[in-house]
Amino acid sequence: MTLASAPGAGAYAGAPWFAGIVKLAAAAAPGCAVSAILDCGDEPGTVLAALRTGLRRVRFTGAAETAARLAEIAGHYGATIEGPGAAPALDLLDARDPETACRTYLTGNGTIG
Repeated sequence: MTLASAPGAGAYAGAPWFAGIVKLAAAAAPGCAVSAILDCGDEPGTVLAALRTGLRRVRFTGAAETAARLAEIAGHYGATIEGPGAAPALDLLDARDPETACRTYLTGNGTIG
């Protein structure tokens, strides 16, 4: 399972917050392989903070030259920088029943968001 943050969440919520969410999710599903990607928008400083926090997949939507430099730095952490173009994800922002939405999405019985 891959947990993906909302666009730009690294900037307004912070890398430590997201890392905490990932840790809670992994603890709640001990038999499930959990990976995560924090969207840092176009803020290179937020990407660096995410790497220092221990996150290993980060999305960056800024300039290509900056992305290349960040990818080089990420390599030293064993991390990757992904570009724009979010993978399909479940967005619970407008879900009336988030628990049912999660169950539906995770069991593959429908697509939401």
